[in-house]
Amino acid sequence: MSKIGLSDDDELSTINVRDFGAIGDGTTDDSQRKTFLLKPIRFEGPCRASYINIQVLGTITAPKSIYEWGGQSVDNWLIFFRINGLIVNGKGTINGQGSIWWQQLPKNNLFHPLDGVSNKGPDALSFVGCNNLKLDHLNLINSPRRHVVIFNINGATISNLNIIAPKESPNTDGIDIGQSTNIQLHYCNIKTGDDCIAIGPSSFYINISNIACGPGHGISVGSLGLNGRTDKVEEVQVRDCTFTGTQNGVRIKTWEGQDMLGRYCSRITLNAADNPIIIDQYYCPNNMCSKQVRKSNFICLKSFVACTNILLNHVNIKSAYSEGVVSSYCINAHGRFSDSVPPVDCLLN
Repeated sequence: MSKIGLSDDDELSTINVRDFGAIGDGTTDDSQRKTFLLKPIRFEGPCRASYINIQVLGTITAPKSIYEWGGQSVDNWLIFFRINGLIVNGKGTINGQGSIWWQQLPKNNLFHPLDGVSNKGPDALSFVGCNNLKLDHLNLINSPRRHVVIFNINGATISNLNIIAPKESPNTDGIDIGQSTNIQLHYCNIKTGDDCIAIGPSSFYINISNIACGPGHGISVGSLGLNGRTDKVEEVQVRDCTFTGTQNGVRIKTWEGQDMLGRYCSRITLNAADNPIIIDQYYCPNNMCSKQVRKSNFICLKSFVACTNILLNHVNIKSAYSEGVVSSYCINAHGRFSDSVPPVDCLLN
């Protein structure tokens, strides 16, 4: 992986990659010249400047063959590390060339046997320790794995992203958030083969609004509690979002035997979502656990702490079929609902 240390010179204002000999023909490897066809590259701080603004105005493409990654990291493609006040914007496109990975992953058995997550497919655009991040008006397509990763960040505003990958593409989450606080996500269009937005452990004060999600797996909190951990996610707000043709709408998932710690409030519209709202304390992909419950709304453990203080407000679930019936189902779930369709009468007081 190429590594670039950003300048500490406050007076250095603008760098045009063409001034450094970038070709920009989509074929020439511009890793050492900092643009266009890029092999894995890491931009690393810290920086003295109060902010760094990177504009993507053209198209950046990943290598078109897995073999061109020889000797390079296959965990990340473009990663920004410890750059506070970073702004990444523009109306350009970041193309991860994911199809070459999706075709090879099953053959090479690169999936973890338990959780189904790719061990080696690279994430397209990652931000680690970049506090007060701003990311907006970019197009991200066909990431080999996750499109945008937000990790260990305090303060980020992400808006007006267009994220697209085929419905069948594996593990292509739109935006993944982990161990981060005060994250704002607004006005994004996300169509992928996995979660539109996934929120991992130790994440707090996540505000999500005006997201168009679908196809994909919806917006998820978790999974939490893998290998017996007690994970915590709090103050997640999901409002004014639309789910169209998704596998799920909004979902909280914990591994069997673990408690949920967190708050999740929603005002959403769903159209042809298979499982509109799920709280699932029996999460277990690939049927590797002792119990598995599918296609239900609020599944909470009978032998552990129940799900409590659930509030549904202005939730409108409609069938995709003219004579279809929508319903709710609960196990050991406590809470209340108002102005919601269908009524969730199974919630316990």
